Amino acid sequence: MARQLDEQIVGRFPVGRRLRVLDVGMGQGTQALRLARAGHQVTGLEQDATMVAAARESLAGEPEGIRERMRIIEGDGRDTGVHFLPGSFDVVLCHGVLMYVEEPDPLLAGLARMLAPGGLLSLLVRNGDALAIRPGLSGDWSGALAAFDTVSYRNRLGLDVRADRLKDLTSTLAGIGAPLHAWYGVRVFTDTAADGAEAPADMETLLAVEEKAGRTDPYRGVAALLHLCGVRG
Repeated sequence: MARQLDEQIVGRFPVGRRLRVLDVGMGQGTQALRLARAGHQVTGLEQDATMVAAARESLAGEPEGIRERMRIIEGDGRDTGVHFLPGSFDVVLCHGVLMYVEEPDPLLAGLARMLAPGGLLSLLVRNGDALAIRPGLSGDWSGALAAFDTVSYRNRLGLDVRADRLKDLTSTLAGIGAPLHAWYGVRVFTDTAADGAEAPADMETLLAVEEKAGRTDPYRGVAALLHLCGVRG
């Protein structure tokens, strides 16, 4: 996903431009820190106090220049209008968040308002069109059968969450003024890998395969996750 995001950033903004980035639901700050290291001005917004503490600990270990380029705010992603003025950011990330939001449209509309004209909105969501893949490959036939007719599922943390369909999000993005510009699949072949599994010796080849599959039909359409990039008109 990081490679996909970099491709969109490079293709949209002048090389060397320091971008204003908002990472909503930043978790432990993996993407936020990566972009701060690349020279961008990054704001991370996260409501989970444990994640905020982990992100601040990671940031504390960075050189001063990177620490100065990144700020962390503890807050709800649905309250972006409380913290920021409209049009304040060139790039807004919302990765792995929508599955926990029962009504995502207001959140998405708020994110779009944060974008300056021509700004990039990057979403990572569970693919509602491929929910039967994981239980099917695991031999859970009743679970696979039930997954065809729903966008609800239980994740690996044991939480009941929701997925999004590409068609629905395409319509939503158009409606909030940030129409879909590009989309990718994420975790086409590796979704059934065990949590905490050791990285294989040929990790670079694995990433190359996933990257290729993530931009190639029909593979990307059955990925566990979808990476959607909208552009503010």
